[in-house]
Amino acid sequence: MENIYILMLVALVILAVADIIVGVSNDAINFLNSAIGSKALPIRTIMIVASLGIFIGAVYSSGLMEVARKGIFNPGEFYFDEIMVIFMAVMITDILLLDFFNTLGLPTSTTVSIVFNLLGAAVVMSLIKISADETKTLIDLGSYINTEKAITIISGILLSVGIAFSVGAIVQWVSRLIFTFQYERKMKHFGAVFGGLALTAILYFIFMKGLKGTPYYKDMKGFLEGNEMYIIAGGFVIFTLFSHFFQKITKKSILLVVIGVGTFGLALAFSGNDLVNFIGVPMAAYHSYEAWSAIPGTDPTTFSMDILSKKVPAEPLLLFIAGAIMVITLWFSKKAKTVAETEISLSRQSETHEKFKPNMLSRAIVRGTSLLSRGMSSIVSKSTQERIANSFQKPEAALINKDQSLEAPAFDMIRASVNLMVAGVLISIATTMGLPLSTTYVTFMVAMGTSLADRAWGRESAVYRVAGVLNVIGGWFFTALAAFIAAGVVAFLIHLNKEVMVPILLLITVALLIRNYLAHKKKSATIIDPKRLKKSESNTVQGIIAESADNIKNVVYRTNKIYTLVLKGLATEDIKALRKGLKGVEKLESEIEDLRDNIFYFIKNLDETSVRGSNFYITILAYLTDVAQSLDFITKKSHKHVNNEHKKLRFNQIRELKEVDNKLEALLTEIESIYENRQFEKIKSITDQKDSISEFLNEKIKKQIERTRTEESSPKNTTLYFNILLETKDLVKAIMNLMEEYHNSYRKE
Repeated sequence: MENIYILMLVALVILAVADIIVGVSNDAINFLNSAIGSKALPIRTIMIVASLGIFIGAVYSSGLMEVARKGIFNPGEFYFDEIMVIFMAVMITDILLLDFFNTLGLPTSTTVSIVFNLLGAAVVMSLIKISADETKTLIDLGSYINTEKAITIISGILLSVGIAFSVGAIVQWVSRLIFTFQYERKMKHFGAVFGGLALTAILYFIFMKGLKGTPYYKDMKGFLEGNEMYIIAGGFVIFTLFSHFFQKITKKSILLVVIGVGTFGLALAFSGNDLVNFIGVPMAAYHSYEAWSAIPGTDPTTFSMDILSKKVPAEPLLLFIAGAIMVITLWFSKKAKTVAETEISLSRQSETHEKFKPNMLSRAIVRGTSLLSRGMSSIVSKSTQERIANSFQKPEAALINKDQSLEAPAFDMIRASVNLMVAGVLISIATTMGLPLSTTYVTFMVAMGTSLADRAWGRESAVYRVAGVLNVIGGWFFTALAAFIAAGVVAFLIHLNKEVMVPILLLITVALLIRNYLAHKKKSATIIDPKRLKKSESNTVQGIIAESADNIKNVVYRTNKIYTLVLKGLATEDIKALRKGLKGVEKLESEIEDLRDNIFYFIKNLDETSVRGSNFYITILAYLTDVAQSLDFITKKSHKHVNNEHKKLRFNQIRELKEVDNKLEALLTEIESIYENRQFEKIKSITDQKDSISEFLNEKIKKQIERTRTEESSPKNTTLYFNILLETKDLVKAIMNLMEEYHNSYRKE
């Protein structure tokens, strides 16, 4: 019997290491996004500062393991056997849930995950105990669960979301009103005061949150507590003077120091306090095993776990190891970069590729906000509106395309400093008041609030950004629900038979982690598809014509492949082939849409002498869109026919469609060869085939009309066949128009 508990303890240690890795990958966004997004400091400097914060916070963390032992449930009501089941279920579920969110690139809360995992597993184990005791009912569930503490944690987390967003928006709005986007000049006059305020707030946060619970805090407690106002006032004076002399001597902005110190402070607080989310459960399990094994021969099913109610300090060696693992993960985790990209993209000042698609709720929120804004405008005087608008006037910058905008800073140093300062202050206040909250939620919502106030969510991007925020928030609620249910289910399974279920669940966990790792690696691989459509980067007519040739060639090639695939899938009723065709068309349409979205930047970047090239480029894109739309229509109609289990096409229809496919394949292959070899003088031979191909398709239509009048018995088949032929005519027409436009422009050059 003892062997299974040793196995569970070893498994918990291994899971703890894995949990640190996936946890840091998710929470790295908390302390990296402001520094990385503003690009105020070199990435190597940012990583070193964050690493120091993480390591120091982890090594000097102590007394923070109470949540895992008694924060959610009353340990004295459970026996050693039951406690080990709860802890095992929690760790398995926690690591899978966090890794799932990391793979998606969505930030979630390790605090919420561990709290609801503990709650779910403890509730299920309590229900098992109640069902086995005839003297107890569901009303007794309250004696097992620390309901007051659980409700306090949950309500604190929910409340922090709204407060963080609102405070972040207000502070950023006021900051931008004072400094504007041309803040360099204003910083010379007000930079020292702003730097003093920001550094005081951040360093107060470091002491009150980052170092609270460490051995050093006990020595400082008598001095800090009760003298907060004096410390803040003194700190403000000292740091204001420091900011003044720093700017005078170095000729650099104090915002660089604010961002560096703020990043260090958040990293320190994260590792010093959120470490409980990763190793609190395994350490509680170790102390439980230590207490049980100290009395040989004790029955694990009757050994009470009252010992967990006592405060047990963390092991220094384990904290050192945990800190080292966290730092290594920060440097090498690709998933951490993926999660950070999500928040940065949602808060980016400039327009760029939007990661999320708008939904009904995001549209309703944006529409409602726009109406409210217009209503407020009627109340505020025009002169006041103009003064405010001038403060939010962005400097003229060189217009670049969306891909290149990803390399530019996502936002300026004013917003980065406000992000760090407000997040630090809010976490400090909550800590002082004894309110639990999620550092992930606070930092994310502050960043979203400052983005809104900074007008980063304009008419061009608002619905996408709001949809992204709603997706992330929805993911938070999903985390709580999924953690509660999944941990409960796993606890129930382990309780049925530990010897069988623990190895099985561990194997499943390993398999899922490997699968997610491979899926993320494949997704993040930077292999460029040679057939992918490319944006025009030339600013001359000749360059535009030459670059468009590759796009035309690739569209023709992909059209040929998809058309053949769809007709074969239709003939053989192969639904997988038709689905593959749908995906191919969807990808093609998406790439063409990206090219159309870039037209604004394309025209702005043209030379004065090459403006004529814009008309050619727009016309070419219009014909490429027509090709994709015809292909989309044929593919969707064919997929719908087979998916709905309608009658298979008749033999004559399949044979004739094969003839059409062969004819079109020969045409498209010839076009591809012309563009591949740059033999544009041969385009005339392609356009000369226009009438013959049209007549060929008309003949097929006439034959189907005759069949319909005499022998055809399926209305669905007839409709589908006509749809394919008529849309193929439109497809050929679009291709011929494309050839004529390119040929005419090529000859002029």
